[in-house]
Amino acid sequence: MSTTAHHHHHHRHHPVAIVGGGLGGLVLARVLHVHGIAATVFDLEPSREARVQGGMLDIHGDSGQRALRLAGLHDRFRALVHPGGQAVRVTGPDGALLLAEEDDGTGDRPEIDRGDLRDLLLDSLPEGTVRWGRKAVAVRPTPGGGHEVVFADGEVITTDLLIGADGAWSRVRPLLSEAEPAYTGISFVEADLVDADQRHPVSAGLIGPGAFMSLSESGGGTGLLAHKETDGSIHVYAAVRAEEDWLADLVAAGDDAALRKAVLERFDDWDDRLRALIADADGELTVRRIHALPVGHRWERVPGVTLLGDAAHLMSPFAGEGANLALLDGAELGRALAEHPGDTEAALSAYETAMFPRAELSAAGSAANLETMFGPDPLGGLLAVFAEHRGPEADG
Repeated sequence: MSTTAHHHHHHRHHPVAIVGGGLGGLVLARVLHVHGIAATVFDLEPSREARVQGGMLDIHGDSGQRALRLAGLHDRFRALVHPGGQAVRVTGPDGALLLAEEDDGTGDRPEIDRGDLRDLLLDSLPEGTVRWGRKAVAVRPTPGGGHEVVFADGEVITTDLLIGADGAWSRVRPLLSEAEPAYTGISFVEADLVDADQRHPVSAGLIGPGAFMSLSESGGGTGLLAHKETDGSIHVYAAVRAEEDWLADLVAAGDDAALRKAVLERFDDWDDRLRALIADADGELTVRRIHALPVGHRWERVPGVTLLGDAAHLMSPFAGEGANLALLDGAELGRALAEHPGDTEAALSAYETAMFPRAELSAAGSAANLETMFGPDPLGGLLAVFAEHRGPEADG
């Protein structure tokens, strides 16, 4: 009998299949590679260059940097960090500075462009590790303990170990958990000020070289968060406590002018320099609803499958932990698999046992920060958080 007949459906077997080529999936593949374990990453982007992976990430010493050490990439990472990016400024709606921290180079949270970090990880993997243009549409258990993944282009693969690194709306998660992300009550409207020093000098002067936060005085439910990017642009998030369908009709209609007007109405008593971050934005505004999985999300062990990053513990961005946790998850999962050769279940148990409480702590912090920033005393709460993190010895 001809063996080729078995392959006409493109059934390809991959011992380790990682669905999702974000930071967590890539660092997992890299740590496995370091330990001589082959893995394949399936990503829905059509190619490596398909999407600009912009935005600054601060990589924390105890999580993201630990992951890069496990991946054998920490030295290369250090060469890519963006000096000056750890500066922070805080104002109220009047624009007056309440806190200004310069980046003196001593912080343990160096900044890197997300795209640079992704490139570092991609370049560290063997050719062909990442399969592009593979959007998972169905995932099901197969007899004998493995799983089958069906992709939008019709390709079907089977795997012994399936890892869902596929983000907030994970296709793999339902194999393990019925939990779904819920709207947190906060919507972001994102904007960009391009070539800020030249074209938007007042805004550039206001934001400074790093991060910027401005929050409403009391219970206003609004905030402006911004960051100077490595390409010289300023990325702005207007954060508003709002119904889930706020602005939905304007987005559907594609009416950017009306969208700006509606956003600015929520900031009508704010200083013009702050309003300009939205009013003067280049290009179109983007509306993003902030969702989160329940704090403490976990699942019973299911053979041959696990989750990492947002797929496992999507949280609001107010702890700054999302990317760092995804990196640490991926690296720790890779390490667990390397340390339990031949016993995948022991490896997955070890990984999940450590991951669940770590994620719960961050998710709880994230939810608490959301309540602080959009609660009765946003600025007081935020300044208290900074004071606590800095500690008394940092005054000199």
